[in-house]
Amino acid sequence: MAGAAVLGQHHSNAATSKPGMPGPFPGRVIAVEHSGCILQGAYQAEPIRKMMEKGMTALTGAPAWTDAWRTFFEKGDVVGIKVCPVGGANLCSDATVLHGILDGLKEAGVPAGDIIVFNRYRQETLDARIDKWVPPGVRMAFASEAYNNTQLDMEGYDPDHFMEIALIKPGENLNDPHYRRSYVCKIVTRQINKLINLPVLKHHQSAGVTIALKNMSHGMVNNVNRSHLTPTNNACGIFIPSVVSLAVIREKAVLHICDAVKASYHGGPGARPQYMWEHKTMYFATDPVALDKTGLKAIDARRAQAGMASVALSKPDKDSSYFNCQVEHIEIAGSLGLGVFDDQKIDVRRFAVG
Repeated sequence: MAGAAVLGQHHSNAATSKPGMPGPFPGRVIAVEHSGCILQGAYQAEPIRKMMEKGMTALTGAPAWTDAWRTFFEKGDVVGIKVCPVGGANLCSDATVLHGILDGLKEAGVPAGDIIVFNRYRQETLDARIDKWVPPGVRMAFASEAYNNTQLDMEGYDPDHFMEIALIKPGENLNDPHYRRSYVCKIVTRQINKLINLPVLKHHQSAGVTIALKNMSHGMVNNVNRSHLTPTNNACGIFIPSVVSLAVIREKAVLHICDAVKASYHGGPGARPQYMWEHKTMYFATDPVALDKTGLKAIDARRAQAGMASVALSKPDKDSSYFNCQVEHIEIAGSLGLGVFDDQKIDVRRFAVG
């Protein structure tokens, strides 16, 4: 199927000339831990700020918080922040993290009106209460109203930007290109010129994990459920990197901040309480492949503590029904030049603050 993927041409004036992935720091992942960042399930603002300051300065090598943000952003940029509310209110990035990003963008000279917090589904975002965190002046945007099984609506999607692959749902017409395509949302193609990806560290039944790559592939285009229709009809391994390699996504995603203060190691992408744990860590990268490889290892380590097989070798059970968790999407993304997959070339720098 890899050879069948056709990448739509980008025409957006907002697209940058230099690819955003893997960015200026390929292979570099900053992991920052703080033992007091969450207490009784509540994120703690001061520790989170310390984690973010350390993460951003260590990633960029900048001497201070403001300088770190100015490495990526400047006045005149229109910046999208892709949140991840799939896990619901109990497993989505916290307001303190989002507010830290907003503060960093302000320091870089980006006004509130040039920031768009977005997600594919409006109702999903409201259910996670993310709208309550967004301060006045910062815009919110959505591509679709709510999840549906058809996923072929076009109002919020750009007909000029798509990933095409010979993969359709039963009963659809393979000869109709609309069914073979996943179109990128207009928020990404027409409204922003830079993107901050804000995923959560989670297990995923079909993709194996959902971290930086999948937050983009399944959160920015339509017609995605064809990628994992049943426990055996699963194409996430190639679908995810094929979407993320679209120029209009690849060139705009300049920063990935993974909130792993809370995380899940099984039964994903939802928040099953028995599989959640407080990892008390945040990850920072311009390279989503290296970040996801690092996150996969963290999830596998927690699974080992619980006496479970690694994600790649796991078998179906009552809480994860897919026959094969396709973590190979990370390696394939590396092969497409989206980042570094080779452990020998990944530079994970770990810090404990506080």
